[in-house]
Amino acid sequence: MIITDARFVVSNKDYSKCPLPDHPEFAFIGRSNVGKSSLINMLTGRKNLAKISGTPGKTKLINHFIINESWYLVDLPGYGFAKISKSSRAEWGKMLQDYLVNRNNLRNTFILIDSRLEPQKSDLKFISWFGINRLPFAILFTKCDKLSKTQLDINLQTYKIALAETWEEIPVCFVTSAKTGSGKSEVLNLIARLNEDV
Repeated sequence: MIITDARFVVSNKDYSKCPLPDHPEFAFIGRSNVGKSSLINMLTGRKNLAKISGTPGKTKLINHFIINESWYLVDLPGYGFAKISKSSRAEWGKMLQDYLVNRNNLRNTFILIDSRLEPQKSDLKFISWFGINRLPFAILFTKCDKLSKTQLDINLQTYKIALAETWEEIPVCFVTSAKTGSGKSEVLNLIARLNEDV
């Protein structure tokens, strides 16, 4: 897939106020500071499509971008260690759950995992939630350029062992880097295949 056009459409807190579900949607979510905005910009070939911030938890709304006038890329708020109040965290949680469960045109959610870290409880819990709710997803390991190939292989194997404790079959995983462009074709090819199945 070649992306020729990508533009911001709208931000919302309420999934029912999102754009009409007339195009397939692909959402991106991950722990705060996982490199989500950088990855979205790399995938779309746009330097500033998603706003990059040094402050974890900057994304607070459901952000829709229309790609090639044919599908939506959705940038979702992160989860994890963002310094926000319990009430705000609960509000974000409800907003995300409502969107993920009720958005009928959501074809897949890409869950971003920092490849440099050991398996995090919040990530594993979130991935399990997708399984319990039978929602389609794929895992994107980010920042692979920050590690040697040997260390990356060790970290990925450690993560797959952790996933194997609760999953009979390891979920679809891709290794990515916003800096080198690694994983771009694999992610876009998956989106293209899922769009063909509509």
